[in-house]
Amino acid sequence: MSTPYLLVLPGGLWLAAFFVIPMLVMLSISVQTGNVVDGFRQTFNISVYWDAISTYDVQFVRSFVYGGLATLATILLAYPMAYWIAFHADERKSTYLFLVLLPFFVSFVIRTVSWRFLLADDGIVLGNLKDAGLLPENFHVLATSFAVVAGLTYNFFPFMLLPVYVALERVDPRLLEAAADLYASRTRALGRVVLPLSLPGVFAGCLLTFVPATSDFVNSFILGGTDTTMIGNIIQTTYLTNADYPLASALSFILMAVLLIGIFLYARVLGTRDVLEMSTR
Repeated sequence: MSTPYLLVLPGGLWLAAFFVIPMLVMLSISVQTGNVVDGFRQTFNISVYWDAISTYDVQFVRSFVYGGLATLATILLAYPMAYWIAFHADERKSTYLFLVLLPFFVSFVIRTVSWRFLLADDGIVLGNLKDAGLLPENFHVLATSFAVVAGLTYNFFPFMLLPVYVALERVDPRLLEAAADLYASRTRALGRVVLPLSLPGVFAGCLLTFVPATSDFVNSFILGGTDTTMIGNIIQTTYLTNADYPLASALSFILMAVLLIGIFLYARVLGTRDVLEMSTR
């Protein structure tokens, strides 16, 4: 009777040590007052949460919009690629997956900085296009929302590709043959057979992409400008530069809470139980 609980115990202890306890500590710090010189003391100052929301509501909304756009873009790019690798790559599946993931063995920051060089106003891409007269001289991509979302999409692309590929790879090809025998077109078979069976992978990919993309600060810092600041940039500055630990903790806790609530609502709307039942039929 105790075997299931013993199997869950290591994972439960890990989550308690590195998620639950840090969250409680962060919650406690968020309602303290003071400064780094005189120290902080517990005063249960819950007004910091209203100050955080009212002051940085634009950055919160912008972060969720950027994260949502990046997630949608990764779905549109990763699903066709994962579908082709799963059903048409045959014995070269591992090779193609390795080639797709090879650039992501390079550091996250280095890859983002390389995008800055590529998208610079006088860089190897825009500079040559301007010299050829294909783009106006005042055209720029850096410091725009497009650059930040494009960077998020590129950097978190594997987080969508791999779960979708795993879900598609489990689909029995004989189901597509059966759909063709029943006079279903390829498009209809994709929509009625493959897509429902791959929804668990899409769901996992959305979670793995949306959460880190929303809280990211590297892409906005390197590729964006003052008008593309995300909440991650605010938290970084508040904590490391301003040393305002209560406000930084409040911002982090609000972001985490909204993400958890959004994930729960997303799971309820999508109906993960129905998705899993379809995937096992």
